[in-house]
Amino acid sequence: MYQEDLAGLPVSVVPDRTVRVKIIDACGLACGFCHNEGTPVATDNTGRRPDEFTGSPGKTGRVSIYLRTNGADFLPARIEPDADFALALAAMRGAIETNEVHFTGGEPTLHPKLPDLVARARQLGLTVGLTSNGENGAAVLEDCAKAGLDRVNLSVFGTTADELAAVQAPRFGSVKLAERKITALHASIDSALKSGVKVSANLVVPDSSHASRVLRVIEEYGRNVVVRMLVSLEDDGASLAAMREVLNTLGAVPVRHIFTAGTSDQRTRYRLPDGRTLYAKSIRPVRLPETCEGCRFNNGIDCEEGYYGIRLYRAQDGPFMVGVCIQRMDLCATLGEFVMSKMRDEVRYLRDQELLRLRIEHRSQMQEAA
Repeated sequence: MYQEDLAGLPVSVVPDRTVRVKIIDACGLACGFCHNEGTPVATDNTGRRPDEFTGSPGKTGRVSIYLRTNGADFLPARIEPDADFALALAAMRGAIETNEVHFTGGEPTLHPKLPDLVARARQLGLTVGLTSNGENGAAVLEDCAKAGLDRVNLSVFGTTADELAAVQAPRFGSVKLAERKITALHASIDSALKSGVKVSANLVVPDSSHASRVLRVIEEYGRNVVVRMLVSLEDDGASLAAMREVLNTLGAVPVRHIFTAGTSDQRTRYRLPDGRTLYAKSIRPVRLPETCEGCRFNNGIDCEEGYYGIRLYRAQDGPFMVGVCIQRMDLCATLGEFVMSKMRDEVRYLRDQELLRLRIEHRSQMQEAA
């Protein structure tokens, strides 16, 4: 993450073999920074034409921050654990080498058939993870674990009700509501740990004003779960500086850097003085060599996520859709189109070339790490 941290640091290079699947759009929070996996908030845009879609808060209070400029032209449907879903996963696995699916939303734990979705993916030999705010995990994670869920990444926005309420839409900024959500998060963590599901807590760190909040979260949750600080997608340098402030305050020592070859994901593992582990995750400037070449966002300021990997959606009353960028939803293709496309070949090429390049570039550090 930081060049001074990486000099001589042991390195791991792992290939990207994951497909993110947006299984539901509903969510019980209304965070002001939500990208909603690039899609419109379905309930707020039902009955509208694509040119009428809005990313502004509607009756749900939710937002989709890239919608004004990303060209999204379909509403997301809830994905069911049926034969169509199994065929879609099988098609993706055949199109690009895949060994893992990661369920997103909305809020995946609100899906009434989440354990069945997990079971469907496991039947195909895929590892299953999900990202959640924890609002309904206590009700479903035990059954998900029995179905084969491997891990859950919990998005943590605060340790106090005031902190959580502060990042919600005004009509959802109730401290009492936030208290219930934090209680639910704690229950989700307990349920996951008791069920043998791996748990990590993800913390976006926008700037130094959030440093004290992050430190409290690390202290409260870091003894039971793996804490990962994430750089803000809208970072102008302030997010990375804030993460550095937290690391310095904690006396964190870098022990390994991990690259995910073929995506913009990278992270550094740190060891705290008491032996706990902390990760700091940031974005590399990775681009698809042809698709991203002429993109209007392809610069060091406007491209906030880089090429982060493949996403699978289902359009309302329509086909499964494959996306490569939440800032360019106009690049989405139907699953049938994608598996036969040059874009599919481009993704495979990038994965292979990045894996080879990073392994050669960091050969000596990888040997040290062995």
